[in-house]
Amino acid sequence: MRRYRPALAALVALLPLAAASPSWAEGDPAKGEKVFGRCKTCHEVAKQQNKIGPHLVGVVGRKAGAVEGFKYSDPMKSSGITWDEATLGQYLKDPKGFIPGNKMAFVGLKKDDEVADVIAYLKQAAAGG
Repeated sequence: MRRYRPALAALVALLPLAAASPSWAEGDPAKGEKVFGRCKTCHEVAKQQNKIGPHLVGVVGRKAGAVEGFKYSDPMKSSGITWDEATLGQYLKDPKGFIPGNKMAFVGLKKDDEVADVIAYLKQAAAGG
């Protein structure tokens, strides 16, 4: 047992670092608004107005393919997805890979911090700023 004490002590010392690691929920909304600049040609977040893509007002918690008046692809409508931090994170990183056959032209965000920031921005915007 004594030979494991140094390893156990090191593990216990690292626990606060693991708890502080970022998740999709801990992005920076202000940075996310800047990254969202790449999205706003096709998506509206401030009002329920569809553009090339559907509006994103209230996207967190909404079923995929559910915005009225937007013509979704069949794969999006039948995906069965409800948008939450995890599904948005996967979709934003690789839209075509996450829901093959959807109409999203954007290739995705490659940096995890940008994904987290955009999700934080979408959540904040949905809550009214």
